[in-house]
Amino acid sequence: MKRIILFGLIITAFILPQKLMSQAGNMDRMDSYKIAFFTRRLNLTPAEAEKFWPLYNEYDNKRIKLQQERAATIRQVNQNENRMSDAELIKAADRLVALQVEEAALTEALHKRLKEILPPVKVLRVYQAENMFRNQLLNDLRENRDIRREPLRPGVQK
Repeated sequence: MKRIILFGLIITAFILPQKLMSQAGNMDRMDSYKIAFFTRRLNLTPAEAEKFWPLYNEYDNKRIKLQQERAATIRQVNQNENRMSDAELIKAADRLVALQVEEAALTEALHKRLKEILPPVKVLRVYQAENMFRNQLLNDLRENRDIRREPLRPGVQK
């Protein structure tokens, strides 16, 4: 088990995050990158990892669904705001707040369950790893965008 995790970490360490977004199957690669990133930051034992990953994946999937619904609601309002009644606008705003409350409750439930399976320092590291991972992805995307903006030759645009 340790060899498999180590091998996975070594392979994943060579995958550039900016390429994760540009090819088919990018979600699988993103998941692999995230697993390696979290595993390094959390330093999970095999027993901890066995309990942590199913719990965290369930949380993450639910959180993503909430975020997708929030984005869809915002998009719908942005596209139809001028045609929506006050009652429809209030209903949309109420839904956005409800989604935030649901996400907070989801995080609270995760926190309670994490405290049952991980030592306190690793519980805190989960939240640190989430922020670090998000920042890393944003930096990688920013760098990738900057690379695409550079001309191939002086004076020649792509």
